[in-house]
Amino acid sequence: MKGVVFTEFLEMVESRFSEEMVEELLGSCDLASGGAYTSIGTYDHRELVALVGALSEKTGTPASALVHEFGRHLLRRFTAGFPVFFTAARDTFGFLGRVEGYVHTEVRKLYEDAELPTFECSPVVDGRMDMVYKSGRGFADLAHGLIEATAEHYGDAIAVDVEDLSGGARTHVRFRLRKLQPPE
Repeated sequence: MKGVVFTEFLEMVESRFSEEMVEELLGSCDLASGGAYTSIGTYDHRELVALVGALSEKTGTPASALVHEFGRHLLRRFTAGFPVFFTAARDTFGFLGRVEGYVHTEVRKLYEDAELPTFECSPVVDGRMDMVYKSGRGFADLAHGLIEATAEHYGDAIAVDVEDLSGGARTHVRFRLRKLQPPE
């Protein structure tokens, strides 16, 4: 997993909790990297799982909720760091439909060794779209947070139903997205 994910996670922990919490996490986890992350490095995703687990233990917040919030944090960082990805689409469905073919292609140009999840999107019909997430890492909660923050970015009201197709492993998940109509 690319180091930018780790550095952004620690940034979220510092901003939401404290710098001391970051130090506690790094000190309490047995990390092969020693917790010294660079944005361009590559690290074992299990280190992020360990950090999330330790944060969950220390705060009493479920790990899934922390990963979901991290997805929301990442989207805000992506909109600031890579605005061209977001200006190329008019709305949430337009952006999400471009993740696999455009955004991930551009990410691979920056990080050739990036192991990215896949997202398959159905065509939008009657304000609905399915987005299927697949990744051996099981970070569907992160994807869910990214989706919700994307809708907020575009000002779209979208309901998201989640169907785990992997028996609880969160490695293969269908997100059923439905655009809500504004009240009249």
